[in-house]
Amino acid sequence: MRHVTWKLLLPALLLCRTVFSAPADPFYLHPADTVVFYGDSITDQRLYTMLTELYTVTRYPKLNVKFVHSGWGGDRVSGGGGGPIDLRLQRDVLTYHPTVMTIMLGMNDGKYSNHTPADDDVYYAGFKHLVETVRQAEPSLRITAIEPSPYDDVTRPFILQPDGYNAVLQKFSEWIQHYAGEAHLDVADLNGPVVEMLKKANAEDPALAQKILPDRVHPALAGHMVMAEQLLKAWHARPIVSSVTINAADGKVSAAEFTKISNVKTTPLSWTELDEALPLPFAAWLADDKDHSIALAIKSSDITEALNEQPLRVTGLAEGRYKLNIDGAPVATWTDKELAEGVNLAVLNTPMAKQAADVRDLTIRRIDIHQQRWRSFQVPLEKLNLENLDRSLKDLDALDAEVAAHQHAAAQPHAHSFELVLAQ
Repeated sequence: MRHVTWKLLLPALLLCRTVFSAPADPFYLHPADTVVFYGDSITDQRLYTMLTELYTVTRYPKLNVKFVHSGWGGDRVSGGGGGPIDLRLQRDVLTYHPTVMTIMLGMNDGKYSNHTPADDDVYYAGFKHLVETVRQAEPSLRITAIEPSPYDDVTRPFILQPDGYNAVLQKFSEWIQHYAGEAHLDVADLNGPVVEMLKKANAEDPALAQKILPDRVHPALAGHMVMAEQLLKAWHARPIVSSVTINAADGKVSAAEFTKISNVKTTPLSWTELDEALPLPFAAWLADDKDHSIALAIKSSDITEALNEQPLRVTGLAEGRYKLNIDGAPVATWTDKELAEGVNLAVLNTPMAKQAADVRDLTIRRIDIHQQRWRSFQVPLEKLNLENLDRSLKDLDALDAEVAAHQHAAAQPHAHSFELVLAQ
């Protein structure tokens, strides 16, 4: 089947298919929270966690939330390459005094092959120990238990277990749901919705769908986008960046949500807009989407509707095609009917999306500083009793904080000039 390219996907993304409002529940994260992402190699990829951090920084730019990425490849509930679980928790979680923690483990605990009921018992007991340990140290800690992301038994035949290896992970997920009720944990399902996305993608393009989880375990960015969506949904993420409705005939602004509109003129229609947030930089990701797997994952999921809606509706236009300029640069053209129905600016290469892409780059750099500090210096050198190690780690912490300050400053929205004119 034909690959789902950005150009093929764009028309579906541009039109706002549903009118969204802010979720009834407030966003899960609070000002000055410290979030620690804990897990195995999938968390160690620092992709769904980066996307969650980026969404938070750009959608809620006034929040001052600190993020720590503490995944370690190969980890189980008992620990792994970074040390036994109690060492990992003390060094890589509790030392940061988190107010929020996510836990995603299970991929390695299932042992891939020759799985037995005894392995389930080890996982359940180990998960409980983990939760009880951090809760004892931080009684007010808010924990999101993540149902482990899937092993891809959708796009390729079963090989590890008679009913597929993901069945093991789904059993872990069922137990997590039950235990969360007992232990008062929040839950995010990163398995079921990703499986459903893979099924839709596989029906669309089987060869391309395999690239979403290339080795069946570790998702590419396309898979991590849908995973981050599920975590953010569990945290009551706001779908809307901003929402504007303007009547071109009289310049009346009938709706302005999460934004301020000023300087409205009607000939041609123009206005100044200062949004409260930035979109996720879909356009930048799709521009780099060489194998089109991101486009396929977006098409096969509801991530746009769930996380990245920036509807603009313009009524009262004469029949014709209209070009939108932002800050004097052309963005896109639509018919009067399309504009009256509503178009989604969040998926376009707008100045706001370009700003968000810059924030993404700073986010990645900040995460990399901590990763180097932790994995290249702290852990491998901690037993050598080096005179300068502690000072060097503190210097890297200061650098991390300095880049984080730039990251948050870069996420603050700016006012932009909008103009809608007849297309030539």
